[in-house]
Amino acid sequence: MRRAFLLCFVSFAFATGAFAQAVLRVGDPLDIKIGGVPYEEQQQVNNTYTVDANGSVNLPYINKIKAAGLTPAELARSIEQNYRTGKIFTNPNITIVMQPMARFVNVGGAVRSPMRVSFTEDMTLLAAINGVGGFNDFADQKHVRVLRGNDVKIYDVRQFRKDPSQDVKLLPGDRVEVPQSFF
Repeated sequence: MRRAFLLCFVSFAFATGAFAQAVLRVGDPLDIKIGGVPYEEQQQVNNTYTVDANGSVNLPYINKIKAAGLTPAELARSIEQNYRTGKIFTNPNITIVMQPMARFVNVGGAVRSPMRVSFTEDMTLLAAINGVGGFNDFADQKHVRVLRGNDVKIYDVRQFRKDPSQDVKLLPGDRVEVPQSFF
């Protein structure tokens, strides 16, 4: 029993450490918390932020800070430094927790093998569908849905085969749903 606990603890510590060394990318959601400041100010800053298309996070009082390409620890130091140099807070302590589950694209519905696909920078809608084995025999390729947050967009994927430049770039956390055809 003691060995099992120790093994679980070591595995958790290794995974946590691995995520702390991960390089941030566009679309990554981050839980950012601040300490060493008054409670009212903590409520303004403590939140979940997303690395935007320009590779930045937009924080209260200091606006956009470059995040893409940095580790969470490097970003925390950068945020602390910006709060200090801007004379906003004298002793901020930033903690950043990554949400690694968002580095996937979920593909489901009328595909050969519905599953989560590991996100890559160059992932497109057609690439994600191909990554799960392609469409099954009953797929409606004219009405493929991409769900991003609360937004839903419908695409005719057949057009991407005619003109690959129209293929839609996906972001981490996107969900792809392929409906079944009625015919």
